[in-house]
Amino acid sequence: MTNATPSLPEVQLDQIDLSDMEFWAGPREVREATFKKLRDTDGLIHFEERVLEDAPFPPGAGYYALTRHEDIWAVSRNAKVFCSGQGSNIGDLPQEMNEFFGSMISMDDPKHYRLRSIVSKGFTPKEITRLHQLVVDKAVEIIGRIEEQFPEKSCDFVEHVAAALPLEIICDMMGIPSTDYAQIFKWTNTILGVGDPDFVTSYDDLMAHALEMFTYAQALGEDRRANPQDDITSVMMNAEVDGEQLTPQEFGSFFILLVVAGNETTRNSITHGMLALTQHPEQRKLLYSDFDTHSKNAMEEIVRWATPVIHFRRTATEDTEVNGFPIKQGEKVVMFYNSGNRDERVFENPYTFDITRDLQPTQIGFGAGGPHFCLGANLARVEMSVMFDEIRKRVPNMRMTGEPAYLQSNFINGIKHLQCSWD
Repeated sequence: MTNATPSLPEVQLDQIDLSDMEFWAGPREVREATFKKLRDTDGLIHFEERVLEDAPFPPGAGYYALTRHEDIWAVSRNAKVFCSGQGSNIGDLPQEMNEFFGSMISMDDPKHYRLRSIVSKGFTPKEITRLHQLVVDKAVEIIGRIEEQFPEKSCDFVEHVAAALPLEIICDMMGIPSTDYAQIFKWTNTILGVGDPDFVTSYDDLMAHALEMFTYAQALGEDRRANPQDDITSVMMNAEVDGEQLTPQEFGSFFILLVVAGNETTRNSITHGMLALTQHPEQRKLLYSDFDTHSKNAMEEIVRWATPVIHFRRTATEDTEVNGFPIKQGEKVVMFYNSGNRDERVFENPYTFDITRDLQPTQIGFGAGGPHFCLGANLARVEMSVMFDEIRKRVPNMRMTGEPAYLQSNFINGIKHLQCSWD
């Protein structure tokens, strides 16, 4: 195992600006050093906000950065005092727009409970077990496809492997025809690519793509209510809680959340995981030599290592405190999961990629518990494990051979392109 307590650059506290997109496009070691500095600084640091240049909404009053595992865990599990209904992303939007983009992750109870109760019927342990064979079949198909399409034994791992599995699984689950896969892929990239010049650079572009996706979802939901099929769209559109069903509008917003989150997060976990296994060949050898023994811990370590969702926001509903630091009613706190997953107070050698790391204390890449814990976490674990198992069986010497092209984002720890090869 590589002992990876890195020699991080020196960072001055008064030079840190987490709202500056140049920071998120900069060197990764500076990012790690910045969050270590914030974790080691007493209290909480307040940051000003930024918005897209053409956004019709002004920046808000700023936010406190939560960078320690303990603080993130406490806030995430106290939804009464730290609410999501005023927005789960940093910027302030009208509530109807929060719910349009965020669906139930931008709601509080009782609306959140009602919606989650309905849509969770598509993600029960029974449903995930039923999906397992579909995931296996898709992974077999994807690896077979790259072997056939790329006789030179080299391809873009993101596009042809990591993105293909969750995209095709979620589309199959939702009853989306294969002819629409490419369009769904484009929408997910643009909605979460805000700020990256390869995807969305303006507010108008973002809204146009989101509305296209919303309209598509509404039509799908209305069709499945009238003509149920064997897919979770039909399950959700015809499920009831206390006599109420999802409206087509609610399904449209949840569709954006589910398809975007279901694709992007798993895609990036698989990509970062493959990159880590390439960079740490002793860990790959250990995993592949006894996959059944190490798989569960390895998938959790990959999520900790990758932390595909960088942050979410909460808003204080009353005067309170975080670890003794006062927070006033209406003030925002932003949970930086990437920092919590590198917290030396919780994880021994946090900069070491270790697939044998204990499951406790838990990584917070799926959220840090509470009512907004990732609904698709178990499906993501299945997809990751199955894909790495299929790679192990079919192309065990697959490795990354290029430099990762990182997404320019302060929200998603994404990799856009990464070349891989196999013998």
